[in-house]
Amino acid sequence: MSEIPYQLCIIDRFEDNWAVIEYGDKTFNFPKQLLPQNAKEGDVLSFNIHVDEEETAKRKKAIESIAKDLFIDE
Repeated sequence: MSEIPYQLCIIDRFEDNWAVIEYGDKTFNFPKQLLPQNAKEGDVLSFNIHVDEEETAKRKKAIESIAKDLFIDE
């Protein structure tokens, strides 16, 4: 079984309220406010991302309620 190549996320620079992140040969903007206060250019970032199922269910229920009010069955 071969290993999946691991790409690092590195802070390239800051532009206004955004951190420009390098990921392999690509870059993307990331909200500066979501980074630790001590984050600086050149730092390598580690992300732990998960789906918040409870909040997702709440949002889905709210959207369905709004849609129900907007669209009346005939």
